Amino acid sequence: MEFYAPESVRCMYVHWPFCPYKCHFCPFVALASHDQFMGQYHRALLSEIEQYASRSTSETAARTPLETIYFGGGTPSTYPNELLQETITTVRRLFGIANGAEITLEVNPGTVMPGQLAFWKSLGITRLSIGVQSLNDKVLKGLNRHQSARDVLPLLTQASEFFESLSVDLIVGLPGVDADEWRSMIHQIVQWPIQHISVYFLTVHEDTPLYFKVKKQEVTLTPDDDLVDLYTWTRHILVEHGFEQYEISNFAKPGHQSRHNKVYWQRKPYKAFGLGACSFDGTIRTQNEKNLMRYLQAAEKKGSVQASWETLTRQQIHLEKVMLGLRQSTGVICKDILDGLTADEHRQITDRIASLMHAGLIKDVDGYLILTSEGISVENGIASHLSL
Repeated sequence: MEFYAPESVRCMYVHWPFCPYKCHFCPFVALASHDQFMGQYHRALLSEIEQYASRSTSETAARTPLETIYFGGGTPSTYPNELLQETITTVRRLFGIANGAEITLEVNPGTVMPGQLAFWKSLGITRLSIGVQSLNDKVLKGLNRHQSARDVLPLLTQASEFFESLSVDLIVGLPGVDADEWRSMIHQIVQWPIQHISVYFLTVHEDTPLYFKVKKQEVTLTPDDDLVDLYTWTRHILVEHGFEQYEISNFAKPGHQSRHNKVYWQRKPYKAFGLGACSFDGTIRTQNEKNLMRYLQAAEKKGSVQASWETLTRQQIHLEKVMLGLRQSTGVICKDILDGLTADEHRQITDRIASLMHAGLIKDVDGYLILTSEGISVENGIASHLSL
């Protein structure tokens, strides 16, 4: 099934899969030592974008101005300047970009060339998302992440001269980072010239190098209870320093929430391009080919690069509404997760909501179900409990 976006689509994701190295914890479609394919991939990417625009269901759909564009990876900061410029020019010509649009580029420290920050600014990029993860060089090296702590602050200082919205990603639970070191790092980071912080729990994905190291007991992971305590402490410190929590893993100063990521959490339509990229229209989720050669061949022949599609069941839609809604500080509208249920399902979910409220894990605020401080640390269990 081909993905034909409704006219309500205002958001685009562009995947740049190339990396100078691949981190041992990375589960994403990312390619190290494949730089020789950058030009060919770029042409295939533009072909996919142009084909989609030409196949839109109406003339106006192709010209709907985009409100957010997100260049993710991989390492998009390695996208050659002239090629990135061509991509943004093509998108602007085919779709239009709204005034005040949020255009995000993911950046890894140590990959930014002289003059590149000014160049990105000139292209209309408004926001950088910088993968810091840790300030422990030994830990980073052990995870095959070739950056150092000394790369980070100079980059942020220079970037703050060009961009008003800078975000950093951190991972809590990296092997080798103890609680004292984590707390020290957070105290440093809140002093940086940044407006947004994402704090993710380390996830050990199957078939990654980290997975096999854990399996062989070559590395030891921090116990879950200790991680929850660190996360809870981190939440309080970030809030004290003006970073409002608006999603379980995301904190922002006023006016700097990620508009693009909120589209995902609110289950709004988005269109994604590139290797392994996933699109969503509210009911159907599609994914592009993840094999580079097959993706290139399909795009060059102007064929479909889509590899799979899935029509979500009502149970899946219900679970997504609950799970994604609860992750946000605004919560999930109670009526939304009760509408369309059978009488038995309605009674079952209503009873479960009441029991969670009695346990002090969620609260009802003007019809929105919101996690309490105690509920945040067990969000996954709560969402599962409210599933059909």
